[in-house]
Amino acid sequence: MGEPGMTGKLHRVVVLALPGVIPFELGIPYRIFGRARSAAGRPLYEVVTCTPVPGPVTTDADFPIMVERGPEALAEADTIVVPASHGLGPVQEEGRLTAPLAAALAHARPGVRWVSICTGSYVLAAAGLLDGRPATTHWSSADHFQRLFPAIAVDPDVLFVDDGDVLTSAGVASGIDLCLHLVRRDHGTAVANEVARSSLVPPHRDGGQAQYVRRPVPAPQQATTTAARAWALGRLDRPLTLRDLAAQESMSVRTFTRRFREEVGVSPGQWLTRQRVERARQLLEDTDLSVDQVARDAGFGTPASMRQHLQAALGVSPTAYRRTFRASALADGPDQKVRTARATRPPRASATAAAKSSTG
Repeated sequence: MGEPGMTGKLHRVVVLALPGVIPFELGIPYRIFGRARSAAGRPLYEVVTCTPVPGPVTTDADFPIMVERGPEALAEADTIVVPASHGLGPVQEEGRLTAPLAAALAHARPGVRWVSICTGSYVLAAAGLLDGRPATTHWSSADHFQRLFPAIAVDPDVLFVDDGDVLTSAGVASGIDLCLHLVRRDHGTAVANEVARSSLVPPHRDGGQAQYVRRPVPAPQQATTTAARAWALGRLDRPLTLRDLAAQESMSVRTFTRRFREEVGVSPGQWLTRQRVERARQLLEDTDLSVDQVARDAGFGTPASMRQHLQAALGVSPTAYRRTFRASALADGPDQKVRTARATRPPRASATAAAKSSTG
């Protein structure tokens, strides 16, 4: 994956600015990866920006940007990020790369990690990087994206899809969710949470794109499920039933389930499972509690149940997760931290994140 190793070389993130780039999305990788620090305060990533033809690059705003680095920068990338652009032309209209863009992407090394933000997914798809893989894009483009690239398993409901070495995010701010996910995947929850805190964004958002798709505004007297979610978060260590949750909003189970899915994008059971997985991750990383106690405090009841859910959600066992991130967090210095994480991280299972769970 190109993480820093014994040489201390930083993981290099190269952002590809294309004509018509959206400035907000262009800035997300630098803001998130650029803020990631080790326990000793050292940067964990180097972020650079390049473009197929160095010089002024148009944006979808009323100003251009100056990008000095050319496509040769892609040859040194460990992760390549392609933000959305409104100037993709044949890429978005016909599903084919232009000659300059194809020549630029050819600089990328084998094994590089590819990331798209919003409709930057069209570039990855046109390059053949998404064939036979799950992927997402902005919900308003999902149908067109699927028609243009039928070999891709498009999921229009999620905030992002992690398929190992290729990751795609939904619209605009979901790029923040995806970049935080990568920091969490590379260096653990504590580092990602600190980046989120400094950026004044939530470290993890529940649900998927479904909650942002335009729907008729509910009548003012309609209740929401916010109070039930807050109530549940304070009681994750206890058995919680759908009837318990519905009772907090004085709704029938059927009405509560429908309203919950409309607001959050997943079922109450899927949401509860995800919250418990996140609680378990935090306890495994930040405490010395036994695996048995973590399972109880996270609401899984037994280590076997927690192991099953973490394996499904993260592709690793609780012990392996703790060995990767707890051990690395206690290392003497940033180089040792990185080496430990790199040496012990088990293979990642492909995962569709943020709106789907294999349990629930």
